[in-house]
This record gives sequence, structure tokens and C-alpha cells, in this order.
Amino acid sequence: MASQPRVIIVGGGLAGLAATIRVAEAGLPVDLFSMVPVKRSHSVCAQGGINACNDVARQQGYTEWMHLEETLYGGDFLNHQPPVYEMVYWAPKIIDLMDRMGVPFNRTPEGHRDLRLFGGSLFKRTHFAGATTGQQLLYALDEQTRRYEAEGKVTKYEFWEFLAPVLDDSGICRGIVAQDMRTMQVRAFRADAVVIASGGCGQVFGKSTMSVICTGAAASRCYQAGARLGNPEFIQVHPTAIPGEDKCRLMSESARGEGGRVWVPRKKGDPRHPNDIPEAERWYFLEEKYPKYGNLVPRDIATREIFFVCQQGYGIGGGRMVYLDVSHLPEDTKKKLAGILEIYEKFTGDDPYRVPMKIFPAVHYSMGGLYTVYTAKGDHKGMVYGAHNNMMTNLQGLYAFGEVNYQYHGATRLGANALLNCIFDGLFCGLSVANYARDGVKAPAASLPAAIFDAAVHREQDKVQRLTESDGRFNPYEIHQRLGEEMTDSCTVVREEGRMRQAYNALEELKAQYRSVRLSDTGSWTNQHLSFTRALGDMLVYAEAILLGAILRRESRGSHYRTDYPNRDDTNFLKTTIAKYDPAGNRPIIEYEPVPTPLVTPRARTYGRVESSPDTKPTTQPVAVG
Repeated sequence: MASQPRVIIVGGGLAGLAATIRVAEAGLPVDLFSMVPVKRSHSVCAQGGINACNDVARQQGYTEWMHLEETLYGGDFLNHQPPVYEMVYWAPKIIDLMDRMGVPFNRTPEGHRDLRLFGGSLFKRTHFAGATTGQQLLYALDEQTRRYEAEGKVTKYEFWEFLAPVLDDSGICRGIVAQDMRTMQVRAFRADAVVIASGGCGQVFGKSTMSVICTGAAASRCYQAGARLGNPEFIQVHPTAIPGEDKCRLMSESARGEGGRVWVPRKKGDPRHPNDIPEAERWYFLEEKYPKYGNLVPRDIATREIFFVCQQGYGIGGGRMVYLDVSHLPEDTKKKLAGILEIYEKFTGDDPYRVPMKIFPAVHYSMGGLYTVYTAKGDHKGMVYGAHNNMMTNLQGLYAFGEVNYQYHGATRLGANALLNCIFDGLFCGLSVANYARDGVKAPAASLPAAIFDAAVHREQDKVQRLTESDGRFNPYEIHQRLGEEMTDSCTVVREEGRMRQAYNALEELKAQYRSVRLSDTGSWTNQHLSFTRALGDMLVYAEAILLGAILRRESRGSHYRTDYPNRDDTNFLKTTIAKYDPAGNRPIIEYEPVPTPLVTPRARTYGRVESSPDTKPTTQPVAVG
């Protein structure tokens, strides 16, 4: 009797859980791998909301097509249009499904799902559950996953780390190698399809709003195995976060969506308490420079404006912080933001209900990731449902869903599109995975000789042995700190070729140091130092692809802003950056692929900017939008 096709999913966040549910629903067994308990996946940190056009939004004049245009316009037209079209038209159905699963979306007094404003739109189209939307969505999907787990259709491998895909002699993905993070056992697992849903790479930049598990190592390991990267240079910096010694803590866009205002004193270095500075002496620079959108400009624009204002000396006390003020909002509005306001008070000791918050931009999201393909419909309005290759990488049988998939966000992600993208990938493209595993595999993984899997295990065991037996002199945590400093200084808000090449050269030095590291723990039980040090090597490889892609993209587009090339260049760079790994040289090779624009023609991305300075006539009232 032939064995049943099996699917492996790496990542327990929204994309991974949605895919697990969809594949199990299709009748195939799923092995779900996560470095942490599923309910602690990084999706739990998402705060603000999830975008979709519903009946209430339609009453404002909003449509799915407008959601499509906002997403493409926000992404500076590097997004692929058929997948985005499919995503935004599925969005209302996804919200209905999450509602039926029990997600406690905020409601209006009439009982309708409430909506809030979010960056990049003049319409309320963001559904939310207070300021803990990601947590509520994750818990709802986990409950459904547990149902299939109880039926024996899903096996969870929590506290297991993905180490590498297993490829057969034809380069087809046939499973994975993973390590139990407690016993340190290294094992191979067979599968007829593998989905990578491992999130972003924030730890490459040292401090970020991402969790410590968001190293990008899973994507890097697939890249080193032959998978390509798409647009790795596009990294989103969130405009509002609490700077910290250990990491940066996100202050969600929901604060601005509910009426929060960003400002600095009009007088440089003004020492007064913010509550003692009258309205006329406050510079609401986003509202004055972008009167149409105000505080709701997209994240890359808000980030750069905050950065430039501080660079000009107008930051709080002349430093690198500005005020995010919600103290003027009605108490019932503040209650919607309680989740993030409590975080601010816990980590700063200040009361954000009464005193403006001090914030600064921080690395937050990866628009780039593993390169994937899809089958578009004949009119390009969406993808063919169930097509085997939807969101498959160039390695047959290996898929990428969620943040690790480069397709949906182009050069900048609009806030609240990430939760939508993750769930959509899992539900829509999950059927493609099931169809491929069931019908697209000539020889099932279960029938392959054990030698293929044994060899993959031995390769990973050899890596472990090299690291634990290394008697080098370099501390991996110090290498990581320097990596973060170089990447943050050269490749985040503002970029310039000379500084990026300096960082690229520094990477060569760090790679040499990495070959001579010494672990402080060489034990064979719950060795977190080994896990971190191994991931550090993969971060260095990934960082090089980010930097080289950024150096060679000689234009400014979305989050990629270059002082030496300040304009967008569609003639040369309306293209996807494709990074291929050269194992012989241990370096990336960069190629380009034109981005088709069959539905929406690219246009200038300005958001109605006007010139403004601290001497501009003060804005005394919040800008009205929507």
C-alpha cells in the first residue's frame, strides 16, 4: 500500500498555521516545526490590525481595487500584481473566517466590526482587536490547528530548529534536517513538500522590533542550498519604537491610526517638559509636510522625515527621538490602545495616557525574502487557485509563505498588510502545496533511499562538531554586535554607496573572524550558544546579499533611499533583485528580472508632499482624514 503524501511546514506563526490548517483540511498529514511554542511565534507581537474592504468600508467609497492600488503604490510598484490582486479580493473572506473562528474584533455600537485608519490610506479599512490583533489571530488559528492535531493529522515539533532542506539528486526538495533544541539530536524528516514560513531577518541588524528568533537563518540556509532570494535589500524601518539597550519595542501604527500625532519642539534643544510646550511652539512636521495624509503617510516616508528632523537638530533635547502623542485622545480611544500603552509605561516608567511618548525608528520588517513564482490567470487578475507552483521557490517542492516570501510588499509594506499576507498565503497557496504533494511528485519521499537523508544529517552534524570543537579566539556575540552596527548604520534609513561598501568590506572581516569563533558552552543539552553561533554564520551570508543588492540598486525606491541616487529609476530598476549563492566564492551573485505591471501603471509616489520647516505657520488641529 502506497504511503500517504506528507507535508512539512517550518514556522508556527500565522502563515505556518494557516498553511497547516489548509493542508490538513485537504486530507494530508502535516509535520509543523517551530523553534518556540506556536503561541509564542513572532506573529503574536503584531499589534495594529489587518486590512480588508468590508461593507462599512464600502460605505466610505472604498473598494478592493483601491486596496490593490494602495498596496502597489505603497510598494513603489515592485510588487507582483496578480498575487496582490488575489490577496486583496480574498481579504474580506479572510476577515469573515477569522471572525467565525472567534477573533474578538473591536465592534461599533451597532455591532459592526470596527475599522481604524492606517498608513497609506485615506479610508478606514483596518480591522483590529484592540492593540493585540496578531495575538488574537494567532490564538484562533492555533485552536484550529489543535483540532487537527487531536485528530492525528498534525504533529507539532516545538523547540525544533530547521537546519537545511534535503534535496535529491535532481535538486528536488524531499524533506528537512532539524535539531531538537533540548536533546540536541539532529534528524532528517521526509516530506513530499516543504513550506518555509519562518518570518523576517531583523537580528541581522542587531536591535530591531523583531523577536530574537528572527535571524533569517532558515531563509539563508535555503539560499545556501540553492534557493534564490528576491529583493533582499528592501528592509522596513518602523517609524515609532522605544529604543532599548537590548532591543527596540514597537509602538504600533495603530497609535497614529487612532489620532496620535508626531511632533518636536520648534526650538532646537527646547528643555521644557512636553506638556509645558504650547501648541504654537510644536512642529507637527508630518502634518505640515503631507497635509493630505498627515501622520498616516507610509512607514518609509514617516521614518525618513523623523530621521531628517533629528539630523537637523530638532529631536528631543537635540537627540535622536521625537514625540508620539496620544495624550489628547478621548479615554475610550486610549482604551483601544491599552496593549501598547502598557508596554510603553512598563519599559519607560512614563504614563503615555498623560505624557507624549518618546520614540525613534527601528528595523521592523523584511519585504525581501525567498524568491517565489506563481501561475497568473489569463487576465492577470489573480492566481490560478490550486496551481502547483503558487509561491514555490526555484527549488521544486520548496515553498515560501508569509514574511519570508518576497512577492506581496514590493519596496515598502503598508501597515496591516502583513497579517493579511500571512493568512492569505497559508489559505490560498496551501491548497497548491497539498495538490503538489498529492499529484506532482513522481516518486514519494517515503520511497527514497535512506542514504540521501543520512548524508544530509551527517553534513549538519559535521557543522555542529566544527563549532563545538573550534578553539578560536573570537566571541560570536561580539561579532553579532558589530554586524548589527554595520548593517544599521549603512543599510537602513539612509544609504550611500561609500558607506555600504565600507560595511561590505567589514563583512569580509567578520566572516574571517567567524571561522575562528569559540563557544562558551560546548555541552550536548539545550545548548543555546550553539544555536545562536550557527545562526550567526547564516546571518553573515544573508547580510552580504542585502548589502550587495542595496549597493547595486542605484536608485531610491520605497524603503531603499539613497542620497547619491535620490530618484526612482524605472528604466533600469523596475526589476526584482535576484540573489544567487555562489558556494565556491561564498558570496552572492546579483541578477535582475523585470516586474510586469499589467493592471496598474507605475506613477510617481509623493503622497502630496509640500515644503515645510519649523518656521511654517503652526498646525493647531489634527489633520482630518477619511
